[in-house]
Amino acid sequence: MRVPLFVRHALYIAKGGFLVRPLAIALCLGTAGMTLSSVEEQFPLVSAWVPDLLFPSRSDPQVAQVILAGIAGSIMTVVSIVFAILLMTLTLASMQFSPRILLNFVRDGVTQWTLGVFLGTFCYCMAALPAARFAPTPFSPVATVFGAMVLALTCVGWLLFFIQHISQAISVNHIVDRIARDIEEVIDSIMPHPRTARTRSLFSGMSDEREQAVVVSRSGYVRYIDLSVLVARSKASHRRIRVTRRVGHFVPAGFPLFMVSGAKALHPEEVLALQGAVDMGPARTLQQDVEFGILQIVDIALRAISPAVNDPSTAITCIDQLSGILIRWCSRDPAETYIASPPHVVRVVMPWISTVELLDTAFEQIRHYAQTDLAVSLRLVRAFADMALCVVDEPLRQDLLERGRRVVQHFDQGLPAEDLAKLKTRLTVLEQACRPVVADP
Repeated sequence: MRVPLFVRHALYIAKGGFLVRPLAIALCLGTAGMTLSSVEEQFPLVSAWVPDLLFPSRSDPQVAQVILAGIAGSIMTVVSIVFAILLMTLTLASMQFSPRILLNFVRDGVTQWTLGVFLGTFCYCMAALPAARFAPTPFSPVATVFGAMVLALTCVGWLLFFIQHISQAISVNHIVDRIARDIEEVIDSIMPHPRTARTRSLFSGMSDEREQAVVVSRSGYVRYIDLSVLVARSKASHRRIRVTRRVGHFVPAGFPLFMVSGAKALHPEEVLALQGAVDMGPARTLQQDVEFGILQIVDIALRAISPAVNDPSTAITCIDQLSGILIRWCSRDPAETYIASPPHVVRVVMPWISTVELLDTAFEQIRHYAQTDLAVSLRLVRAFADMALCVVDEPLRQDLLERGRRVVQHFDQGLPAEDLAKLKTRLTVLEQACRPVVADP
């Protein structure tokens, strides 16, 4: 079943928003506090199971008021301190690694649940506090106060868990690994089928027809294109739709993002339907944009090998994850550029980033800025060798071999002989991995 584009965008925001999940948890717990105190007032036997040790005087509302007010005040104090420290930590992390990684912390489920549980406990206490009163009839919501005490103890345990979690979450290995997992999910969604030996028809013989431009009404980055909508519109109007910019590109207002075949003028409703099939915004996202995720890892690697930081170990970690992502990419059938329905009837022409372009994004900047770093260069050549052993395309293997040779060429002069020998040994391994596969007779 096709999900409307605005619903998909709302779900993506809900998953990554820092207010949606905490707000929902806070509202649920606040409602629970209000409901439980109301039920307890109508049915006094509800509080009979609470131990007398906790409430020796059940007819004194002052005890309940002190406990609820004390928990609410202390919880908000802890929330203010913890999240002030968290924001300072994220600021330092963004300066050291990359500002783009802040999105990953915002999307972190543990952080969202932590804020939600703390705010929910505050809302629970505030919603239950009016029930503890002296007039007209003294009433002490014992069971509700006991629930507040359980929530307070839960917050203490959750705080310890959150501190342990955030100490791991700001480590570079954890950050890079999480970005890599998100990228692999995107690869699986846009390239769901494992690579096969079958050939694909590229429809290169398409006739040159007259095309009409459909421009975008506002500037922004292409974040998601609903191909099912485009195919449906193409079938309904019997026109071929060509997308001129791929996901991740910036498109200025007035630019023709769609080119529609046919000389007959487009109906305004058709134009609006095509414009509504694309999600655009001020920043790139990982909905369909594999390159954006790779750029985040590359940013971390470039900062790590800069003279100001000089942390080759972090750059090596990034290269390892990038090689794994590229192997995952190369193990899948390429995303359809020419989308046909039924077969051999082209409906949509959709540009996707190529493997070579993705390799350039992932490794070329690192190779350029690591020309004086032997450890990083060694790991680059090994990453190329690992990919060469996992890909089946012969031209791609030769491309990887050429990239490895460019890494070694920068060290031919001014490098000690023993270090140069290490690089050439690693290059030899790459050359062996890139040898043409000879079929058995």
